[in-house]
Amino acid sequence: MTLGRFSKITFLILACTSFISIRATAQEIGLELYSLRDQFAKDVPGTMAKVKDMGIKEIEIGGTYGLAFPDFMKLLAQNDLNVVSYGTDFDRLEKFPQTVADEARAFGARYVVCFWIPHKEDSFNIADVDRAAAVFNNAGRVMAQSGLLLCYHPHGFEFKPYQNGTLFDTMVDKFDSRFVHFQMDVFWVKQPGQDPVALLKKYPTRFVMLHLKDRKPGTPNSDNGHADVESNVVLGMGDVGIAEIMKEAKKNGIKHFFIEDESSRSEEQIPLSIAFLKALP
Repeated sequence: MTLGRFSKITFLILACTSFISIRATAQEIGLELYSLRDQFAKDVPGTMAKVKDMGIKEIEIGGTYGLAFPDFMKLLAQNDLNVVSYGTDFDRLEKFPQTVADEARAFGARYVVCFWIPHKEDSFNIADVDRAAAVFNNAGRVMAQSGLLLCYHPHGFEFKPYQNGTLFDTMVDKFDSRFVHFQMDVFWVKQPGQDPVALLKKYPTRFVMLHLKDRKPGTPNSDNGHADVESNVVLGMGDVGIAEIMKEAKKNGIKHFFIEDESSRSEEQIPLSIAFLKALP
């Protein structure tokens, strides 16, 4: 981060400090714990305490970092952290949907999220969409019977052209809207050249959560689900358009926003991203 950019963010923090402590909104800023994967690998209790110190209340998880379930839940309680979203993989949703639902409920989650549809490298196609629709529609029913909502999290490869739109448009049509919704990662919508705001307007009821991640200006686009994690910058400092996205998302009634910073600077950048979000109208 350049000195000029750091000064700009510092000014934002100072300017909004007096408002942050008293402003209450219906939306909650959460954290995808994968952002601190390196820190968790070294010290789970200490990293959990850092998350609390950032002012985070809601989290998205995918496991217990090697801890026994009771110990992990005790840590969550000690740090006032609530699991809103539980991540799992496609294979488990296909073969063991009820087990996934039971796990999510045990954590207290309300949503189950799948982050990837298996496919041959750079060749995601309509056959993959059809297979995903069958798996997600079935798993979504199972989740619903347990009081959960299943969401899919696109990673960019879903936006390849297809017929009069994209494969993602076809996914929206084929995924049963009673049981399957979407979690938008705004970075992974921008990365293949799409517009997150336009997508929120096009499908105002299908996105129920957002991953907030900004992209260093000048980062080349890609549509294969891969990008340099070091292109992740402090929210508001990139080219994704976070402020306008937040405005549209709030208009759509979205309540849960998870910061995800995959860069090696995540621990330093996350508090600055929180401050940016808190300063938005």
